[in-house]
Amino acid sequence: MEKETLISFRDFGFQYTAQAEPTLYNINLDIHRGEKVLIAGPSGCGKSTIAHCINGLIPASYPGKITGSLTVKGEDAIKQGLFGLSKTIGTVLQDSDGQFIGLTVAEDIAFALENDCVARDEMHDIVEKTADLVDIRRVLGHAPHEISGGQKQRVSLAGVMVNQVDVLLFDEPLANLDPATGKQAIELIDEIQKRTGCAVVIIEHRLEDVLHRHVDRVVVMGDGRILYDGDPDTMLCSSLLQRSGIREPLYVTALKYAGVSPTPDMHPASLDQITLTQAQKDQVQSWFSLQPSPAPDEDAPVILKATGIDFTYEGGHHALKGIDVSIRKGEMLSIVGTNGAGKSTFSKVICGFELPQSGSLTLNGEDLTAFSIKERADKIGYVMQNPNQMISKTMIFDEVALGLRNRGVSEEEIRPRVEETLKICGLYPFRNWPVSALSYGQKKRVTIASILVLHPEIIILDEPTAGQDFRHYTDIMEFLRALNRQGVTIVLITHDMHLMLEYTPRAVVFHDGRVICDASAAQVLNSPEIVTQAHLKETSLYHLALQCGIASPEEFTRRFIARDQEVRK
Repeated sequence: MEKETLISFRDFGFQYTAQAEPTLYNINLDIHRGEKVLIAGPSGCGKSTIAHCINGLIPASYPGKITGSLTVKGEDAIKQGLFGLSKTIGTVLQDSDGQFIGLTVAEDIAFALENDCVARDEMHDIVEKTADLVDIRRVLGHAPHEISGGQKQRVSLAGVMVNQVDVLLFDEPLANLDPATGKQAIELIDEIQKRTGCAVVIIEHRLEDVLHRHVDRVVVMGDGRILYDGDPDTMLCSSLLQRSGIREPLYVTALKYAGVSPTPDMHPASLDQITLTQAQKDQVQSWFSLQPSPAPDEDAPVILKATGIDFTYEGGHHALKGIDVSIRKGEMLSIVGTNGAGKSTFSKVICGFELPQSGSLTLNGEDLTAFSIKERADKIGYVMQNPNQMISKTMIFDEVALGLRNRGVSEEEIRPRVEETLKICGLYPFRNWPVSALSYGQKKRVTIASILVLHPEIIILDEPTAGQDFRHYTDIMEFLRALNRQGVTIVLITHDMHLMLEYTPRAVVFHDGRVICDASAAQVLNSPEIVTQAHLKETSLYHLALQCGIASPEEFTRRFIARDQEVRK
């Protein structure tokens, strides 16, 4: 029996009113009931524009020229309008905070029902049943800002599910989640899809994380066109991802380095289901034994030292409990852990935004308590997790130049410094654009640029690669690595385990306001106990090593990362 077609694009094109060229060209795409489809591609490829067409934000909020046709449940999507489409399409946004309306979780979930004038008793019943479906009944009385990132996403999902929609549309659902919560989110989406039978469309460039659960089809986009529409196994056996600037799963790359060429019948899309012959496992073992072990980094003098840092917020939340951390000059390290573990609070204490109740901080041996926030900012640059909290200027150039202008730098010096930084961050073509025209990921790069242009001694970046595709991720991280080689100390607060492995030899793990591990990145991610306690996630390299009978997954990970860095150079 043929499944019902819920969404159908036919020779569809779209050009934003403010753009000189179309964003979408000749799109032909069908989404069927009960199907799970991943739409992937680099930033600017048009995947978010497709999402906006599906849920009606185009043309309601983003006007432009439309060619071809788009039907939802057999009816013209444009004629249905934003409100009409909301009865069929439920959208869960990348930034959950931007989706909250109610003062409590229950109020937020009930918002759509209140608009439809549903009777109070029936509304309570629907809200509780939906909350049970996504496992958030225990936080119904909480305010949205009081719950974790993973719970926020569940609330957003419940808020669109009360309408019993036919399609659930997720716009980069993993961007702001810690690794374990991201894994749970993919499992939740899979579970909801199986229970409800609705269609699921996921817009995401973190391919390996989404493929943690079965996906029916992958649609790969590039330059506004569909480059591939088919099963993930076949796609992973081609060179499409490398050509498109999308990171392939690490275990697939590792197999290729070992001389094992994936074929569709091996089911490479799932590490749990991949079938490797003993000869192929032997190939991986042989490759591992031939790879040299990377040399350990030499110790450098301590530039920043935290001793016994204790901090409690006014509301009583004990965020930091006796933190001892030493950061060495010229080091590049990660601070990792679940949402709410104390990572961002620690960085705010370093920058002087919060003052600890006890403990000491020194920079190059000097007591930081004598430094004002401005004086600290000259030496320690901080890039916040949410770009909207940092941006204050209308135009991109002015935003990046703001710090230099505040310091009295001449305009003759400002322009080349700003333009060079914009080039490095991939923003030079947009230098004369308003910030409001940028995507979330592009805004993130603007905030990084505004700090990089100041040339501080230490840069602390809170989730620097959130919302970035592989190409821009690599550009930013390679630039940070180049700065690091020049002696700038880089501290990355991140949920991205790939970033931690690739770029930071050392990782400091926070959990419940304490440091529970300070070791090499490979050691952290190959320790099941630390991974579980800190809400991290073992890499697929760990599981591949075990499958191939390699006794030390940690050493396998080290050698793979060293080899991968050589290849990418």
